[in-house]
Amino acid sequence: MHQPAPSADLRHRTIEAPAGRLHLVEQGTGPLVLLVHGFPESWYSWRRQLPALATAGYRAVALDVRGYGRSSKPAATDAYRMLDLVEDNVALVRALGEEKAVIVGHDWGSGIAAASALLHPEVFRAVGLLSVPYAPPGGPRPTDVFAQMGGDQEFYVSYFQEPGRAEAEMEPDVRGWLAGFYAAMSADTMPTPGEPDPHFVARTGGRLRDRFPGGSLPAWLTEDDLDVYAGEFERTGMTGALNRYRNMDRDWEDLAPYGGAPIEQPSLFVGGALDASTTWMADAIDAYPATLPGLTSSHILDGCGHWIQQERPEEVNRLLTSWLDSLQG
Repeated sequence: MHQPAPSADLRHRTIEAPAGRLHLVEQGTGPLVLLVHGFPESWYSWRRQLPALATAGYRAVALDVRGYGRSSKPAATDAYRMLDLVEDNVALVRALGEEKAVIVGHDWGSGIAAASALLHPEVFRAVGLLSVPYAPPGGPRPTDVFAQMGGDQEFYVSYFQEPGRAEAEMEPDVRGWLAGFYAAMSADTMPTPGEPDPHFVARTGGRLRDRFPGGSLPAWLTEDDLDVYAGEFERTGMTGALNRYRNMDRDWEDLAPYGGAPIEQPSLFVGGALDASTTWMADAIDAYPATLPGLTSSHILDGCGHWIQQERPEEVNRLLTSWLDSLQG
């Protein structure tokens, strides 16, 4: 079995893009694979994939999405709409001197990857989706859907959508908040059935962290890893990351011309059996024969939570490299 190349081989660089500046981390040579993180993460969430993909013969590139890390953080809330994030990805591929790339995303990155493949099939020749299934654009207005969830409780997406509200909870103790959020959705530390669901808050004066598990960090997250994530968000603040949630109705309007559209390119899906994204969106997974007709590899990992490529790096690396190798034939 290949041994991953040492982290010293990582190359940091910035490129000019519609966001202003995008920071990326690169390892390896070969066909380009663009890795897009989710919330609340950074390029660092792909730290276990970069060396594995490089060893397997790929040019692996993980970026900080606009608003995160060392990438630019535009002030306007509507600068974080999906169309703009897609154009960042196209610009990144061009800036790297490439015409085409495989794009792989986790969490919000999965949605960004899917939209990139849908809008620019001439650039993104295949798409890998981790944790969050593909659901074609369309349906009811997102904020209307979220407002109806939870009954006397408020869904976390609605909570995140109000400017400043979630920041007031997170920013006084970024490290502690991140530790709790990561633990709440990790297989080995998530609340047990019957305990309060950390995806919801009390409608009056509620905080997400009131429902986070206490105690130890999840097994995949070291104190040093947590320091990396906390250091980035302590420096940037949380608004750039949260603005993704504040554009969901804009995205719904912007992508209306693509209502119901399938992604035709070869695709991969990997979800965690214990991840709410997998269970809540089971119908989207069932619809894959129509919505992802190019799906060639689909897996649900037993006993795995939401942070899939960090919780189960060796298994995800094996699935990713096997799928990528199949595209080369």
